[in-house]
Amino acid sequence: MIDEILKYNKQFVAEKGYERFITTKYPDKKIAILSCMDTRLTELLPAALGIKNGDVKMIKNAGGIISHPFGSVIRSLLVAIYELGVTEVMVIAHSDCGACHMSSEQMIAHMKARGIKQETIDMMRFCGVDFESWLYGFGDTEKSVRQTVDAILNHPLIPHDIRVSGYIIDSVTGELTPVE
Repeated sequence: MIDEILKYNKQFVAEKGYERFITTKYPDKKIAILSCMDTRLTELLPAALGIKNGDVKMIKNAGGIISHPFGSVIRSLLVAIYELGVTEVMVIAHSDCGACHMSSEQMIAHMKARGIKQETIDMMRFCGVDFESWLYGFGDTEKSVRQTVDAILNHPLIPHDIRVSGYIIDSVTGELTPVE
C-alpha cells in the first residue's frame, strides 16, 4: 500500500497538484483544533466546519485528549499560540470514538500477542510508565472534552487571553454540539 501512495505522490508533484494547497504556516483563522485521529473525521471535520487548507492548525491524537501536561499536544498548542498567532482553541471529540472505554489491560494483551515481552512492559513500569493512565481512554465523551478544555485553560504556560471551547461532532452527520 505504501508503494501505491509513493507512486501517486510522484504523479501529484509532476502534475503540480500541490498548487491549490499553497499557503503560509500561519493559520488564517488564528484557531487551533485538537481532535481525534479517527479516519471518519479526515474530510468530514473540515467540511462540516467550512475550513480549508491554511485556515487552522490541526492537532490530532487518539481521543483528542491531553494525556500529559507537558506532552506533544500542549507543546503543539504552545507553538501555535506563541509562534504562529493562534488566539482560539477548539477541542472537538466525536461520537462513537474508539478511545471511549479503551482498556490498558486489553492494549497490553494486544502488545504481548504481537511479540512485546512482559519483561519489556515490566521494565517500562519500573522506569515510571503508568500504563493504566497512559493507555486508558475515557468513559464519557462530554466529560473528556471538559477535562481537556480545563487542562488547556488551567495550564501554567497557556496565556489567559486564549479562548478555549469544547464540542462533540457527530461522526456521521458532522453536526457540532457545544460542551458546556
